[in-house]
Amino acid sequence: MEEQTNVNEEQVSLELENQNIEISQTDEISEEDESEEISFADLGLDEVVLDAITKKGFHTPSPIQVLAIPRLLTGDANLIARARTGTGKTAAFGLPLVQKIREAGDHVRAIVLEPTRELAMQTCTELRSFSSSRYPRVSVVYGGASMGEQIRDLKRGVDIVVGTPGRIQDHIDRGTLDISKIDYFILDEGDEMLDMGFVDDIEKIFTSANPDCRILLFSATMPSEIMKIAQKFMGDYEIVEEEGVTEEPLLIDQKYWVVRESDKVNALVRLIDMADDFYGLVFTQTKMEADMVSRSLDEKGYEVAALHGDIPQNQREKILNRFRNGKTRILVATDVAARGIDISGLSHVVNYALPFDGATYVHRIGRTGRAGSSGLAVTFVRPEEQRRRLNFLRSAVRRASKGEMVQEKIPEIDEVIAVKRERLFANLKASIEEKCKDEKIVGEESEFSKMAGELLEGKDAKSVLSCALAEIFGNKLDKSRYGEIAKVRIEKQRGRSGDFRDDNGQTRLFVQLGRKDGFNPKEIASYFSSLLKIPNRKVDRIDVTENFSLVSLPSESAKLALELSRRDSSVPHMHIDVKSKTQFFQRGRYDSERKRDDRGSFKSRKGFHSSNARHGIRTPTQRSSSAGLYRKKRDDK
Repeated sequence: MEEQTNVNEEQVSLELENQNIEISQTDEISEEDESEEISFADLGLDEVVLDAITKKGFHTPSPIQVLAIPRLLTGDANLIARARTGTGKTAAFGLPLVQKIREAGDHVRAIVLEPTRELAMQTCTELRSFSSSRYPRVSVVYGGASMGEQIRDLKRGVDIVVGTPGRIQDHIDRGTLDISKIDYFILDEGDEMLDMGFVDDIEKIFTSANPDCRILLFSATMPSEIMKIAQKFMGDYEIVEEEGVTEEPLLIDQKYWVVRESDKVNALVRLIDMADDFYGLVFTQTKMEADMVSRSLDEKGYEVAALHGDIPQNQREKILNRFRNGKTRILVATDVAARGIDISGLSHVVNYALPFDGATYVHRIGRTGRAGSSGLAVTFVRPEEQRRRLNFLRSAVRRASKGEMVQEKIPEIDEVIAVKRERLFANLKASIEEKCKDEKIVGEESEFSKMAGELLEGKDAKSVLSCALAEIFGNKLDKSRYGEIAKVRIEKQRGRSGDFRDDNGQTRLFVQLGRKDGFNPKEIASYFSSLLKIPNRKVDRIDVTENFSLVSLPSESAKLALELSRRDSSVPHMHIDVKSKTQFFQRGRYDSERKRDDRGSFKSRKGFHSSNARHGIRTPTQRSSSAGLYRKKRDDK
């Protein structure tokens, strides 16, 4: 079997190589052609779409758009498009879709799969912006949002559905989404899908789709798993990819701070004051947020300005000129407003809010660390974003920027004061030493010398100097200038061992016991206390839902619980909870013992049966009748 697998991988690699050779021959552009700039009109887009493109401010198509758009408009072959993050892949498939779907239909025409809800929402918004008419009607579905509202939206009629694999499958299972007649199946960020463990979901969705639909697969990389999906579902396909592009690593130190939303301004103030000479961009998601951050910094005496879509053009130019000249040291901007800003010498780029995708992140931080100089990028991450969103972004960043986001502790107030005091004193000392060489300042007849004499008359020189320093620096070194920042639980990233431990040495587990099994938090604690022979107080942070629970256990106890679940059919299924409390859970080392039920939840393949005499606890099958019986039996022991 192992030999057969190796042979298959070699065949896939050889096929990919042959496809690349073929495409490079057919798409070879002469030097004469390269001298003429290609426009969107040259790609076959009509006036309606070109008008939308103009309004969005697009000027010339990217290489992947030049390769993909004509094929999608005129051909009928399935397509695999390989392009780096941030090269306009959404427009590459979105513009042809908008041009081809101009009238309302009685069924869904296209489905777009995205790895995260944020990317799904972003793609939906982008597709809508490509059209100036009612059609195509685009809807987005993802986990964590109201299922009822999504169902009503789908019933009203939709032409393009954008969504995450789990929620798409939920709608298919419920019968609220029919993709048996679709014309286009688009798999975006294919390599990210594989990294996040969605391959089983994708294959299941493929089986529900129209077998004659056109399949478009967009991916930044082309691992063998992608080609296996292509071989299984795509039939004949064509591969296009950018040629001759070399990505250099960005000379940027990338950090992230875990901080609550309410403490972000206080964290930003500490970051600014820790820097030797902060000169940077602070990116926010909304105009309101940009105004709020700018106003907060202005009140603390910083040279700051906000830049967003509501700023008039003439005012925008004034703001940018002041920023370029260094008179404004901090520019708080939204992504849209910051397009086209090319200012060298920036020391920092701050992501006040976590970007939706790796492309946005790389585009933002690329404004520092230019011309061979280093830069610092700091991203603020809310505690609830540490798992799913942060892990996804770190994976995308690792490939796109050849760098790594590293978690860093927010400096304490005393640390900030110490660094700032040392810097202010060093600058003052150097300035004094320079000015003392000037006879016009230190000479007996100078005005400054006379003023010094008056201040020192009858007083201790050291006391007078101390008062002078307090007058100059007192406000800048005042601890009350810095607000307190609440401590948050930092969740460590998974290591090679697969262990997930927070700073308290605990591991968070998903447990397939819920209220329908007669369990409340107290009984969950008692269950694990009996199972693992640990005190009830060691079972922490218990969240019980109808079908499952989330609990935190000491890491060694968690390992034992996982091992018992894996070996003993009478112990309910458990796995490490590595994502936020949504429908999505990481497929990890213990997932071989579970599968999805009809509602998208996970259940054990073994099932639960028989009593567990060794642990003195009742099985889930017995518990399903009454929690009171469970308590009674336990009390009788």
